[in-house]
Amino acid sequence: MAKKRVVFGLVGLAVVAFVGVYTVSPVFAARALVADARSGDVEGLERRVDFPAVREDLKAQLQDRLRRELGDDRLSGSLAGLGLLLAPALIDGAVDAVVTPDAIAAIVRTAEAPDPGAAVPAPEAANPSELEDETEVRYSYRDLNTFGARVFDPAEPDQSVDLIMTRQGLFAWRLTRVVLPEA
Repeated sequence: MAKKRVVFGLVGLAVVAFVGVYTVSPVFAARALVADARSGDVEGLERRVDFPAVREDLKAQLQDRLRRELGDDRLSGSLAGLGLLLAPALIDGAVDAVVTPDAIAAIVRTAEAPDPGAAVPAPEAANPSELEDETEVRYSYRDLNTFGARVFDPAEPDQSVDLIMTRQGLFAWRLTRVVLPEA
Protein backbone atom coordinates (compact mmCIF):
# COMPACT_ATOMS: atom_id res chain seq x y z
CA MET A 1 0.00 0.00 0.00
CA ALA A 2 2.81 2.40 0.87
CA LYS A 3 4.59 1.59 -2.39
CA LYS A 4 1.47 2.51 -4.38
CA ARG A 5 1.28 5.90 -2.64
CA VAL A 6 4.91 6.59 -3.41
CA VAL A 7 4.46 5.60 -7.06
CA PHE A 8 1.28 7.69 -7.43
CA GLY A 9 2.99 10.58 -5.68
CA LEU A 10 5.97 10.40 -8.03
CA VAL A 11 3.74 10.10 -11.10
CA GLY A 12 1.67 13.05 -9.87
CA LEU A 13 4.81 15.08 -9.24
CA ALA A 14 6.11 14.24 -12.73
CA VAL A 15 2.79 15.28 -14.32
CA VAL A 16 2.77 18.58 -12.39
CA ALA A 17 6.39 19.25 -13.37
CA PHE A 18 5.66 18.48 -17.03
CA VAL A 19 2.60 20.74 -17.10
CA GLY A 20 4.56 23.50 -15.35
CA VAL A 21 7.45 23.39 -17.81
CA TYR A 22 5.03 23.04 -20.76
CA THR A 23 3.13 26.13 -19.58
CA VAL A 24 6.11 28.33 -18.69
CA SER A 25 8.39 27.46 -21.63
CA PRO A 26 7.02 30.18 -23.96
CA VAL A 27 7.68 32.88 -21.37
CA PHE A 28 11.32 31.84 -21.16
CA ALA A 29 11.57 31.64 -24.96
CA ALA A 30 10.00 35.09 -25.44
CA ARG A 31 12.23 36.63 -22.76
CA ALA A 32 15.28 35.08 -24.41
CA LEU A 33 14.18 36.49 -27.79
CA VAL A 34 13.76 39.97 -26.29
CA ALA A 35 17.10 39.74 -24.47
CA ASP A 36 18.87 38.65 -27.67
CA ALA A 37 17.25 41.51 -29.59
CA ARG A 38 18.19 44.10 -26.99
CA SER A 39 21.78 42.89 -26.80
CA GLY A 40 22.14 42.49 -30.58
CA ASP A 41 22.92 38.76 -30.36
CA VAL A 42 22.55 37.82 -34.03
CA GLU A 43 23.21 34.11 -33.48
CA GLY A 44 20.61 33.96 -30.72
CA LEU A 45 18.04 35.69 -32.93
CA GLU A 46 18.77 33.32 -35.80
CA ARG A 47 18.01 30.37 -33.49
CA ARG A 48 14.81 31.92 -32.12
CA VAL A 49 13.30 33.38 -35.31
CA ASP A 50 11.83 31.45 -38.23
CA PHE A 51 12.83 34.08 -40.81
CA PRO A 52 11.08 32.50 -43.83
CA ALA A 53 7.77 32.37 -41.89
CA VAL A 54 8.18 35.95 -40.61
CA ARG A 55 8.97 37.22 -44.11
CA GLU A 56 5.98 35.45 -45.71
CA ASP A 57 3.63 36.75 -43.03
CA LEU A 58 4.91 40.33 -43.35
CA LYS A 59 4.54 40.17 -47.12
CA ALA A 60 0.92 39.07 -46.73
CA GLN A 61 0.24 41.82 -44.14
CA LEU A 62 1.73 44.55 -46.30
CA GLN A 63 0.04 43.37 -49.48
CA ASP A 64 -3.31 43.22 -47.69
CA ARG A 65 -2.79 46.72 -46.29
CA LEU A 66 -1.88 48.03 -49.75
CA ARG A 67 -4.94 46.39 -51.33
CA ARG A 68 -7.18 48.05 -48.73
CA GLU A 69 -5.57 51.45 -49.27
CA LEU A 70 -5.70 51.23 -53.06
CA GLY A 71 -9.22 49.87 -52.90
CA ASP A 72 -10.29 52.91 -50.88
CA ASP A 73 -8.37 55.22 -53.16
CA ARG A 74 -10.52 57.27 -55.50
CA LEU A 75 -7.93 57.19 -58.26
CA SER A 76 -8.89 55.88 -61.63
CA GLY A 77 -9.28 52.12 -61.76
CA SER A 78 -6.37 51.65 -64.17
CA LEU A 79 -3.87 53.49 -61.96
CA ALA A 80 -4.92 51.56 -58.86
CA GLY A 81 -4.82 48.32 -60.86
CA LEU A 82 -1.30 49.08 -62.03
CA GLY A 83 -0.28 49.67 -58.41
CA LEU A 84 -1.80 46.35 -57.39
CA LEU A 85 0.11 44.57 -60.18
CA LEU A 86 3.52 46.07 -59.30
CA ALA A 87 3.19 46.13 -55.52
CA PRO A 88 3.75 42.43 -54.72
CA ALA A 89 7.16 42.39 -56.40
CA LEU A 90 8.21 45.59 -54.63
CA ILE A 91 6.93 44.38 -51.27
CA ASP A 92 8.60 40.97 -51.66
CA GLY A 93 11.97 42.52 -52.42
CA ALA A 94 11.73 45.07 -49.60
CA VAL A 95 10.66 42.50 -47.00
CA ASP A 96 13.37 40.04 -48.07
CA ALA A 97 15.99 42.79 -47.75
CA VAL A 98 14.73 44.30 -44.50
CA VAL A 99 13.77 41.29 -42.36
CA THR A 100 17.11 40.41 -40.80
CA PRO A 101 18.26 39.75 -37.23
CA ASP A 102 19.20 43.45 -36.96
CA ALA A 103 15.70 44.48 -38.07
CA ILE A 104 14.03 42.16 -35.53
CA ALA A 105 16.32 43.64 -32.87
CA ALA A 106 15.33 47.17 -33.92
CA ILE A 107 11.63 46.28 -33.77
CA VAL A 108 12.03 44.99 -30.21
CA ARG A 109 14.10 48.00 -29.13
CA THR A 110 11.79 50.64 -30.64
CA ALA A 111 8.36 48.94 -30.99
CA GLU A 112 8.22 50.30 -34.53
CA ALA A 113 8.49 48.77 -37.97
CA PRO A 114 11.91 49.32 -39.53
CA ASP A 115 12.20 51.91 -42.27
CA PRO A 116 13.35 50.08 -45.43
CA GLY A 117 15.37 53.11 -46.55
CA ALA A 118 17.19 53.67 -43.27
CA ALA A 119 20.09 51.78 -41.84
CA VAL A 120 19.25 49.71 -38.78
CA PRO A 121 21.05 51.19 -35.77
CA ALA A 122 23.49 48.88 -34.05
CA PRO A 123 22.76 48.15 -30.41
CA GLU A 124 26.34 49.08 -29.47
CA ALA A 125 25.62 52.68 -30.50
CA ALA A 126 23.51 53.23 -27.39
CA ASN A 127 23.88 52.51 -23.71
CA PRO A 128 22.43 49.00 -23.05
CA SER A 129 20.54 50.24 -19.98
CA GLU A 130 18.79 52.85 -22.15
CA LEU A 131 17.76 50.14 -24.61
CA GLU A 132 16.14 48.10 -21.86
CA ASP A 133 14.02 51.05 -20.72
CA GLU A 134 12.91 52.15 -24.19
CA THR A 135 10.21 49.49 -24.62
CA GLU A 136 8.09 47.32 -22.39
CA VAL A 137 6.89 43.81 -23.13
CA ARG A 138 3.64 42.09 -22.13
CA TYR A 139 3.29 38.34 -22.57
CA SER A 140 0.16 36.28 -23.23
CA TYR A 141 -0.97 32.95 -24.61
CA ARG A 142 -3.01 33.20 -27.82
CA ASP A 143 -3.82 29.50 -27.74
CA LEU A 144 -2.07 26.33 -26.59
CA ASN A 145 0.55 26.52 -29.34
CA THR A 146 0.73 30.28 -29.91
CA PHE A 147 2.26 32.83 -27.56
CA GLY A 148 2.46 36.58 -27.96
CA ALA A 149 4.84 39.24 -26.74
CA ARG A 150 3.47 42.76 -27.21
CA VAL A 151 6.32 45.28 -27.41
CA PHE A 152 5.42 48.92 -26.87
CA ASP A 153 6.90 52.26 -25.92
CA PRO A 154 5.39 53.36 -22.58
CA ALA A 155 5.14 56.91 -23.95
CA GLU A 156 2.92 55.61 -26.79
CA PRO A 157 1.16 52.47 -25.47
CA ASP A 158 -1.32 52.42 -28.38
CA GLN A 159 1.56 51.96 -30.82
CA SER A 160 2.76 48.37 -30.39
CA VAL A 161 4.27 45.46 -32.28
CA ASP A 162 3.14 41.90 -31.55
CA LEU A 163 5.75 39.17 -31.72
CA ILE A 164 3.95 35.87 -32.22
CA MET A 165 5.77 32.68 -31.32
CA THR A 166 4.61 29.18 -32.15
CA ARG A 167 5.43 25.93 -30.44
CA GLN A 168 8.03 23.76 -32.17
CA GLY A 169 7.80 20.36 -30.48
CA LEU A 170 6.95 20.13 -26.78
CA PHE A 171 9.04 22.91 -25.25
CA ALA A 172 10.71 24.87 -28.07
CA TRP A 173 9.27 28.12 -29.43
CA ARG A 174 10.20 30.28 -32.43
CA LEU A 175 9.06 33.67 -33.64
CA THR A 176 6.89 33.13 -36.72
CA ARG A 177 4.94 36.39 -37.05
CA VAL A 178 5.50 40.07 -36.42
CA VAL A 179 2.23 42.00 -36.40
CA LEU A 180 3.00 45.60 -37.28
CA PRO A 181 1.03 48.59 -36.01
CA GLU A 182 -1.72 49.84 -38.31
CA ALA A 183 -0.27 53.32 -38.64
